[in-house]
Amino acid sequence: MEGSSSFRPRLGPSFRFARLVLLLPFCALAAIPVLPAASAMAQQRGPVQRVVQGKVTDHENVPIAGAVIYLKDSRTVKSFIANDQGQYRFGQLAAETDYEIWAEHNGQKSSVRTISSFDSKREFYIDLKIGK
Repeated sequence: MEGSSSFRPRLGPSFRFARLVLLLPFCALAAIPVLPAASAMAQQRGPVQRVVQGKVTDHENVPIAGAVIYLKDSRTVKSFIANDQGQYRFGQLAAETDYEIWAEHNGQKSSVRTISSFDSKREFYIDLKIGK
């Protein structure tokens, strides 16, 4: 080719094989740090988290929109206002924490339910009933 300044010699199959054999140990060594890195990434994500959700109803199983649901652990209390279907949801709950949950509406309160850290479930469906 005229005017071309790049020249690439053709390498035979034996040279390509030798280059592969020489590079193979380095490729294997490069893969070793991947396993500890994956483990470290899993630890950075933190512990497995849980979700609790459900519905707030009255004694006739009619959903109560606007009910306030409380989720309490040993340090904090979170609250959620039930949607038009009486539904609520709390996410990102620590697996090693115990929780109490209850609902209130118009001066009435549901019974208090407990979510134990010893329960291995990741998702809890807890319906809360307010009234008789």
